[in-house]
Amino acid sequence: MATNVVSGNKIPRKHLATYINISEIASPSYELIGIDLEELTVNMNPTVEKKKNILGETSANLTSYEKQTTVAPYIAVMGSGLHSRLQGIIDNEKILDDVKTDIVEVQTWGEATSGAYPAYKQEAIIAVTSYGGDTNGYQIPFELHYIGSKIKGMFNPETKEFTPD
Repeated sequence: MATNVVSGNKIPRKHLATYINISEIASPSYELIGIDLEELTVNMNPTVEKKKNILGETSANLTSYEKQTTVAPYIAVMGSGLHSRLQGIIDNEKILDDVKTDIVEVQTWGEATSGAYPAYKQEAIIAVTSYGGDTNGYQIPFELHYIGSKIKGMFNPETKEFTPD
């Protein structure tokens, strides 16, 4: 996945790769999100607190983020680990810790170091919003709600291994 986007050029969206851990056991198994998606945006949802003092001046503080992304449409692919994970959430109406996973965002626009790119890993909650869909296929749209702190590291797209810094 050699990219080498030249300085001054726009970075194509495909160079921010998002991987989801589809495993429910201790050792992670990452699958790339993006097939059939025309858009995948992480909404930062910043919390900004504003105050007006007695002089009529307004001050503002950005105090936190509540990151969230919607994966829609997700058209189920037979044999996909992500489909199995989502179908398990639907079939068993899983909640709490049973819907936790982690996401790795990989910045592939630079040069790889030993096949790995700069990446950030963060825990998330999978919230299936509906299932069924239209004639385009069996759809399972879902949201990812990021929780906890990000971990900086390197991710190798070939081996699908994340190594923290």
